[in-house]
Amino acid sequence: MTKEKVTYRDNDNVKPSTARVLIEALPYIQQLSNKVIVVKFGGNAMTDDTLRNNFARDMVLLKQVGLHPVIVHGGGPQITSYLKKLGVESEFANGLRITDPESVHIIEMVLGGLVNKDIVNSITSHGGKAVGLSGKDGGLIRAKKVIGEGEFKNIDFKNTGTVQSIDPEVVSLLDGSPFIPVIAPIGIGDDGKTYNINADLVAGKMAHILEAGKYLILTNTSGILDEKNNLIKSINADQVRALIHKGVISKGMLPKIESALEAVSSGVEHVQIIDGTVDHAVLLELFTDSGIGTMIRRS
Repeated sequence: MTKEKVTYRDNDNVKPSTARVLIEALPYIQQLSNKVIVVKFGGNAMTDDTLRNNFARDMVLLKQVGLHPVIVHGGGPQITSYLKKLGVESEFANGLRITDPESVHIIEMVLGGLVNKDIVNSITSHGGKAVGLSGKDGGLIRAKKVIGEGEFKNIDFKNTGTVQSIDPEVVSLLDGSPFIPVIAPIGIGDDGKTYNINADLVAGKMAHILEAGKYLILTNTSGILDEKNNLIKSINADQVRALIHKGVISKGMLPKIESALEAVSSGVEHVQIIDGTVDHAVLLELFTDSGIGTMIRRS
């Protein structure tokens, strides 16, 4: 008869700080239980294997403890790289990519195919279940062409779109299941054209439509910085608009901030902008007292 091997625990390596971390997380888990958490996933976290895998683990954990993560992803670096290989130079205006008709289907392939499936595969490899969606699937995202305003009024944004409407039915069905929706920001217009939409704008509108408990924007910066480049931990919508007016917030941050302001003005209580290059940034922001980024409040 084979004896079962006996293993011994090394109690010297059991740290009380581990228990404190778990206890600190408990009230936040309880508060957000069964709520939708919209996460805009972008920046370097998407192209770094370790960060992408840590992000996937975070999403699996959120779903496991009773939250409902909905991921809206970008893919700017991947799109630029792919277009460059084809000899196509990328143009930007007012923080948005100008998408010409010849490139939009390549962008759709990169976003809805390569990038989207990489995220789905990462979640699946860590024990989760994910479904990749394009905004064109099931009429999820109806789009309209971006029309330039102010100093950008003479720019033709071509197949760059903005969100006209979102039908939440498909995403809501997935939220009530074990699956995590992973959404590529591509929409279809009333004119039948395909539109490339900035992922921040899609995520902000998705947070509004789904009445999200939280909306997190992962980026390459630590959050909103003041005039002296110091991180602002908490700020209200009016104060954010003042920083935009002063030019403190500009360029690529504008679509992120605009999506955050739309979300809070539409009923999402808090929006967090966090550094996606920090390991397990989502868990640190959601489940710790101090957090790691900037919280935008309604008032």
